[in-house]
Amino acid sequence: MAYLDNIAVFVRVVELGNLSAAGRDMRISPAVASNRIKELEKHLGVRLFNRTTRQLMPTEHGTVFYAGAKQVLEAITEAEAAVSALSGQPRGTIRVTAPLGLGRRLVASGIPDFHDKYPDIEVRLRLSDHNVDIMKEGIDVAFRLGIIEDSSLRMRGIMECERVLVAAPKYLEARGEPAEPQELIGKKHDCLMLRYSGAREYVWTLQTPTGPQKFEVHGPYDTDDGDVLTGWALSGRGIINKPRFEVEPFIRDRRLKVILANTPPTPVQFAAVYPHKKLQDPKVRLLLDFMAERCQRLIKDILAGK
Repeated sequence: MAYLDNIAVFVRVVELGNLSAAGRDMRISPAVASNRIKELEKHLGVRLFNRTTRQLMPTEHGTVFYAGAKQVLEAITEAEAAVSALSGQPRGTIRVTAPLGLGRRLVASGIPDFHDKYPDIEVRLRLSDHNVDIMKEGIDVAFRLGIIEDSSLRMRGIMECERVLVAAPKYLEARGEPAEPQELIGKKHDCLMLRYSGAREYVWTLQTPTGPQKFEVHGPYDTDDGDVLTGWALSGRGIINKPRFEVEPFIRDRRLKVILANTPPTPVQFAAVYPHKKLQDPKVRLLLDFMAERCQRLIKDILAGK
């Protein structure tokens, strides 16, 4: 088992790029992670990493060993999943990621309840509005809002979510309420957008009488945190494009107002994505079933004002 532990640490160091990140991910100290890499290098008789001040890069030997080591760990995971399926007692660790706002509102609060129901399953949740590389970072399940284009992943749709354009009444009083989508173009209005490395949607797609149409909107600043966007809109700084369930409480108490209701943004898909190989893992299937039902119920309750 010690040798397998060393291999597991090595694989995570390659995937995450440094000892500290790998140690945090595996709940061990950087010193322990470093020692396990040294033991593995001693066993193999080669250097596995070229060390820089900020990152560890695999050597040629390390790159070759990583490919085989990854296959070994995946084979063990699949074998354990098969045993769990036969025994009816799923166990192990699931790595989950979700966008910040959605994760806080819908996913995070359900993790303790899921663990209560399945105490032998550990869940490690990472919230980020950045586009997390699921395969590279060893994520088992990612909850996402948006278009899923990666053919290496499987998708389970949870629900289609209505989106709305909203702004604070004081912003609309100062700048005027747009009567048609074309008024969003240029610098007449401040359209605040979610931007981060790897993001693709730098335009707003609205449903017009002639079909979906893209509008290259502009704003004086943007952010990689969806909740920051909502805060800016609440303070009267601009117009935002959001899933309705995220801003419904503010619409209801009139702190935000829906604009261009006749030409709303196209809906967004709320889905869970996961690697193809995870399909047979019973613990992943249990988490997907649990979270899909729970998130659907919570979103409906939010929209109904419960």
